[in-house]
Amino acid sequence: MAVKTVFKRYELKYLMNEAQTKAVYDALAEHMVLDKYGHSSIRNIYFDTDDFLLARRSISKPLYKEKLRFRSYGKAENDSIVFVELKKKFKKVVYKRRLTMPLCEAMDWFTKEDGKAPETQIGEEIDFMRYRYPGLRPAMLLTYEREAYYAKDGSDLRITIDSNILARLDNIDLTSEVGGHSVLPEGYTLMEIKTLYGYPPWLTAVLSGNQLYKSSFTKYGNAYKQMVVKRLPEDFYRIPTGAATVVGAGGDK
Repeated sequence: MAVKTVFKRYELKYLMNEAQTKAVYDALAEHMVLDKYGHSSIRNIYFDTDDFLLARRSISKPLYKEKLRFRSYGKAENDSIVFVELKKKFKKVVYKRRLTMPLCEAMDWFTKEDGKAPETQIGEEIDFMRYRYPGLRPAMLLTYEREAYYAKDGSDLRITIDSNILARLDNIDLTSEVGGHSVLPEGYTLMEIKTLYGYPPWLTAVLSGNQLYKSSFTKYGNAYKQMVVKRLPEDFYRIPTGAATVVGAGGDK
């Protein structure tokens, strides 16, 4: 099966407690289907400058922002095929370019002075990040468990639910075991609704019926807030104090 390399869509995010998560799963069972990955354990390396310029821009909500990450589904080996992804957001629309290559080659590309980019249009676009942001380096390992769904009706709607989101600033390696700072309060999940078009009526009903509201939460940006800036993300102020306090304390797993 060919790997999709170019995406253009809106990505709307919702923080959910246990009751809301259950209600959403019940609705997904009726209207959507698990995609080819189904349940997956995702590992990401986010690249940034020494002063976390990309993270700081991400949380400042600019008109345009971009991120670079390497992603594997499950624990990788040095010769495992991974995704190299450039994510841009402009006027609320997300544009993603990605390619696949062995992890060892991807790391050489971005950690060695003579690292070579794949000779493709997307390879050149991603490679430009090395010159746009001098000193770009592996800055954070961010992992989570994901359930991914697509619509039964053939529309472009995709929904993912992420749990056990963990981040760390050391041992940044896709071949390592997961572990680190818990980015969400205990019992909470993060839903992302991905589409270029509007929500179907059933989804609108689920959101309104369970008091689910859009959030500006980003996994990488908010992990940066908690671990580097030592600040509680604004989205957590809507969460009951007990749960928010746990996250603010920065517990590891």
